[in-house]
Amino acid sequence: MVLLAGYGEWVLGSDDDGPRTRDLGLHHPFGTVRVESNAFRLKERPQIYQRMLDNALYGFTRIPRLEGDPVPKQPDPKTSPDLIPTEPKDDGKKSVLGRRSYIDDILITAESWDHLCGRVEGLLDVCEEWNLSISVVKSFWGKSQVEYLGHKVSSHGLEANPKDLSALTDLPFPGSLRAMQSFLGSLNYYSKFIEDYAIYAAVLYELREVDFAAMSEPENRSRIQDLAVVVGDDLDRAKGPAVVDLRWVRAHKSFAKLKEKVSSAPILRHFQPELQPVVIVYANDWAISAALMQEHDTVFHPVMFASRTLKSNELNYGIVEKEVLALPRVLDLGHNLLVGREIKVLARYSTLAWLFRSSGLQGRLGQWAALLSPWTLEIVKCSKGEDEILGAIAATITPRAEIDQALIAIAPRKEPRRKIQAPIPTVHTGESLWVVSFDGSARVKRGGGAYSAILWKLPEWTVVRARSEYADGLTVNEAEYRGLLLCMDLLEGEAQQCLVVCGDSNLVIRQVRGEIDCKAPGLTLLRQKALDRLLAWPDHELLHVKRDWNGSADSLTGAALQRQAGVEVEEDSDFENLVTLNRLEEILAVKEVEEHPAARIYPIATRAAGGSRSRPAVLQEEVVRSLRIERIKQAQDEEVWITGLKKYLVGAVHDLSPEDIKSYNAVGSDYEVDLDGLLFYCPPAKRTTEERDGLMRLVVPETLQQGVLHHYHSSLEGGHQEIGRTYQRIRDHFHWRGLYRSVQRYVGECVD
Repeated sequence: MVLLAGYGEWVLGSDDDGPRTRDLGLHHPFGTVRVESNAFRLKERPQIYQRMLDNALYGFTRIPRLEGDPVPKQPDPKTSPDLIPTEPKDDGKKSVLGRRSYIDDILITAESWDHLCGRVEGLLDVCEEWNLSISVVKSFWGKSQVEYLGHKVSSHGLEANPKDLSALTDLPFPGSLRAMQSFLGSLNYYSKFIEDYAIYAAVLYELREVDFAAMSEPENRSRIQDLAVVVGDDLDRAKGPAVVDLRWVRAHKSFAKLKEKVSSAPILRHFQPELQPVVIVYANDWAISAALMQEHDTVFHPVMFASRTLKSNELNYGIVEKEVLALPRVLDLGHNLLVGREIKVLARYSTLAWLFRSSGLQGRLGQWAALLSPWTLEIVKCSKGEDEILGAIAATITPRAEIDQALIAIAPRKEPRRKIQAPIPTVHTGESLWVVSFDGSARVKRGGGAYSAILWKLPEWTVVRARSEYADGLTVNEAEYRGLLLCMDLLEGEAQQCLVVCGDSNLVIRQVRGEIDCKAPGLTLLRQKALDRLLAWPDHELLHVKRDWNGSADSLTGAALQRQAGVEVEEDSDFENLVTLNRLEEILAVKEVEEHPAARIYPIATRAAGGSRSRPAVLQEEVVRSLRIERIKQAQDEEVWITGLKKYLVGAVHDLSPEDIKSYNAVGSDYEVDLDGLLFYCPPAKRTTEERDGLMRLVVPETLQQGVLHHYHSSLEGGHQEIGRTYQRIRDHFHWRGLYRSVQRYVGECVD
């Protein structure tokens, strides 16, 4: 049944013959309320109408004012959306329909024809009392099955009913990210009908625009279609002349599986309060799911499915912990159905039962136990499979013992501790190409940042140009992007050939590749500028390297950050220092080629193997070590408190004031100066000399602190650990005043 009208619109003229206003009039038993239809009130029209309909169905009325009671202050009828400004006369009564209604779409259900007629008569009386009209043309009467809000409703249960099911099932694989989001959005409405929806959709949610662009190429499309018929583990062994990303194949498999599931979605039974609810939980490496069922004639039929993908921190949980996560999910979604009832839970492991028996739980187990404590749960371990435990399972429910094998073909990339490593660019013998390396850093207190870029010529690894710059108001990631743009400036006027871009910023490299989203507005603009500049170099590759391998650009950035000014490298000695610190050649080494052109062997050059190749004299380890010591010593000498403490420790106190000597004397026992003039910190404790030497930590000056924080948190080795873990790793090797606050601030500001 569809209501035709419960309100009307009036066009009213103003007193001064100004512009007319459109008002909303609501009729109810106590008169008429006029709500001014400004830009915001028009948006509230559905909420106002829903409230009025609830009042009508449940019989809420105003409290009659008795003699002697003060007159309540009435709200302005032109601005207040309240239909009944005072408290109801009583708690109301049971709805004439036995349930709520969604705005103007009313569904009347009954167990018999007489019961149905009685409810219809009650509804008609309410409509007459509240001045509600019914559209007879749009209403249907005496149906055994009706279409209601995108569903088919009958006495058997609830069935999914998309508007155009044939168009959905015949839909080809989307060609863009927006089209895929539209498809997943339409399926999300019917996710409660699709068993393990999140498990199949996980690989589709991981696709990015760059993946759709690659999959649209004819060669990749043909290869994907060929591999789509491969089942299970054979997919990983499938090799051919044109190998494609296996994630794309799994995405096509999941897309086809979801279309199949929505077209054959099961009928969800109506929840019966007199029957015991049964919950079956399941978890795999990347998602959790649960099914709420009830037994009808010795067969368990589904009432609702619930699933979701795991968060990044939850991927590291054990399988039994993931199974525990599935239970609160279904209890939350079915709270109104399950609250106050005894629930039977079927699980593959006995962790849930132990969770309620143990009295010494800590951490997340204690939190889960507290979260589930209000529920009455009967935990049953399914040690022999669901079929033997339950007796019989409805045909639409997949036995959990078979689900793991069925999901091998659609496993997404979302797995714990899996590192994605891009292939290292290949450099052949005699090949001439450009290599640019960049780096960026920022100083939080002073609000400035420095960035640098170096242009290398291969195969001789000579420095063509090198430059650093400084700017105010930069973050670390903005400085890294500025360094990438500076690389493109150095390439202006050079001949077009193969280009390799190297940087130690995992975020910048992956964002420019299109592997991760760029959400920060400032970085989005810089990323687009970098992409526009790279269009001039069609043959280019982006390579993320460790910070140790990017020492040349890092040294330029550190120097610019210290002097708060950039520099153009011109001296031969400075060029030699850059070559000394360069370790990119260990990654981009020239590959040897055998006589047969079809069989190339590309040995990976490591640091141990690097000794067999001829190296310039300036690349000796002792030279590199001395340069690094000199850089750290110079940075330490730029800080007043470190310089003063060094003088105190070596006995040169003639330049120190009595106040300084007194303050240094209080902490001097915890610091030492080594033979190279570097200041070290040793934790205060009674230890032998050998133990003290082993615990000495380098005192890091302010100009180098950002580099240490980046290495132990943001870099590939850092892994974006949480505050406590990052602090402990830095504390094992380095020391500076306010170390924990620095780590806390840096991790909190990290956009990754």
